[in-house]
Amino acid sequence: MNRTLPSTWLNRTNEIELDYVRPLFNKMFYIRSSKSADSFLKRFVHLKQLDLKERFWALYLNNANGVVGISEIAKGSTTSVCVNIRHVFQLALLTNAVAIIVAHNHPSGTLKVSGADKAITRKLINAGTFMDVKILDHLIITSESYVSLADENLM
Repeated sequence: MNRTLPSTWLNRTNEIELDYVRPLFNKMFYIRSSKSADSFLKRFVHLKQLDLKERFWALYLNNANGVVGISEIAKGSTTSVCVNIRHVFQLALLTNAVAIIVAHNHPSGTLKVSGADKAITRKLINAGTFMDVKILDHLIITSESYVSLADENLM
């Protein structure tokens, strides 16, 4: 008896298996503010990376704002980064996250929020609405500082 699925033998693909283990509560980092999100992110990111190319990250949080995961979603050029919304939410679903904080850097060092920054934030918020995953903040970071779209009432 052939136990492989038709799509498996037709496409010569393999099964995907995922094991997820939640971080231990006593070792979990909790996000309490945009400042704590910035400091956590900068522990994960090498500061010299912030001045080279734009990158986009996501912090995945549980219902107590504990970090259950962090991922670099995309790496771009010196002036832009292309974000795939599906990649952001794929990881949210796989980690069972209920909230996300996204961030990207500006290699130029400027903290000015662009129209493109606002547009991607709006797309993420809209997509999250359908999956019950809340976008809590969007940070723009540099090696010196950061700006929070939530703190600036731009979300």
